[in-house]
Amino acid sequence: MKKIALMIAGLGIAATALPAAASAAPWQNINQRQATVEQRIDQGVRSGRLDRREATRLRAEYRQIAQLENRYRRSGGGLSVGERRDLDQRLDRLMARTKYQKHDRQGYHGPRR
Repeated sequence: MKKIALMIAGLGIAATALPAAASAAPWQNINQRQATVEQRIDQGVRSGRLDRREATRLRAEYRQIAQLENRYRRSGGGLSVGERRDLDQRLDRLMARTKYQKHDRQGYHGPRR
């Protein structure tokens, strides 16, 4: 009887953990994340939310991350877990800076026409 109760309790715990995992944001590979960063920078320039200087800095940082990824890939069979984590953290910081720059209203005079 104890075994059945433990199995049922285990199923209950597993069932409650599944919705949390399913609701988490889907993981994107490095290439997808890089494409997203590029799109956000381009969109910020088109909308006028990023000025030329801001976009230049963000793109330079993006190029540095891309070069680092290439260096990591050349160093051995693909990306290690640590290298992937490093790139993810750098892309997270770049995304946060891009978002901040787009919303700081510096030089923004309304939508371009």
